[in-house]
Amino acid sequence: MKYYSRMSLLALLAVIPFNGFSQEREVPIKYGDMEQWVTRKIHESSIIGGNTRLLYEIAPTQEVDGNVAYENMGGSPWGTSNVMAKVMGIVKTNNTVYKEKRYHGYCARLETHIERMKVLGMVNITVLAAGAIYLGDMKEPITSTKEGVKNMNWGIPFTEKPKALRYDYKVKMSGEKNRIRLTGFSKKEVVKGQDCAITVFYLQKRTEDAQGNITAKRVGTMVVKYDKDSEGWENDATYEILYGDITQDPRYNPEFMGLRSVGYARNSKGESVLVKETGWASPDEKPTHMLLQFSSSHGGAYVGSPGNTFWVDNVKLVY
Repeated sequence: MKYYSRMSLLALLAVIPFNGFSQEREVPIKYGDMEQWVTRKIHESSIIGGNTRLLYEIAPTQEVDGNVAYENMGGSPWGTSNVMAKVMGIVKTNNTVYKEKRYHGYCARLETHIERMKVLGMVNITVLAAGAIYLGDMKEPITSTKEGVKNMNWGIPFTEKPKALRYDYKVKMSGEKNRIRLTGFSKKEVVKGQDCAITVFYLQKRTEDAQGNITAKRVGTMVVKYDKDSEGWENDATYEILYGDITQDPRYNPEFMGLRSVGYARNSKGESVLVKETGWASPDEKPTHMLLQFSSSHGGAYVGSPGNTFWVDNVKLVY
């Protein structure tokens, strides 16, 4: 058995890297080769300098000039942590995902950094922002630091049951022993424990009631964290997806693989609601949604270590 993810793995949380399945079939996730990018030219408000900032989105290549709220283009399933915010009438951007040259094409570079906005007598915000790409979309503009998570529509319709997730990656850690929390208005807090890059993959079977509330059962799970610099690119890293109730599996880690009620999705009425996972589906149940996120930090919103960097390319499902 060949291990694609060598010294860079903190733990195998739901995964066994392997060479491949007999008679396997690879299916790329749309635009997951990271070759096409939208470049957005956002003009920040003059009161904070009036700079033109570039935001990058994974979608058919084009340029969008102007402070236009972004909606996924060209049928792209990918959202990013790059957002345009409008706080107290002030246009500000956050850019933590970049397109980067790799060989003759591109990859995605995800970075954790600190974003600041200060206007005397009006607003003084300092936020830690992780770089993330995910299947879903974001409703713009963001009008407060409390809205970022709620405006994220996490997950896309999906009814298949792949055996594994495969992608190329590279990681570089900040070197800090602990993380920090910066929420926008509170003082900086130290959060014990090293920051890690993380990949999270869930399959859910969702149900919506008459009031628009969404509940879900967990069908499939795959989570992996990285806490050490990789030795260059790790190509074709392949991680098995576990199905059904995995709480008795020796690879189960409740902190990252347990049932969760922290992600939002839009219901049939267009409202953003919390998706509450209520239990584990049986292994033979079909999902309704696929959730996938790559992030340069693992501690949740506004927690991490500036400098953590996670490169991702060629994202595929294996059947």
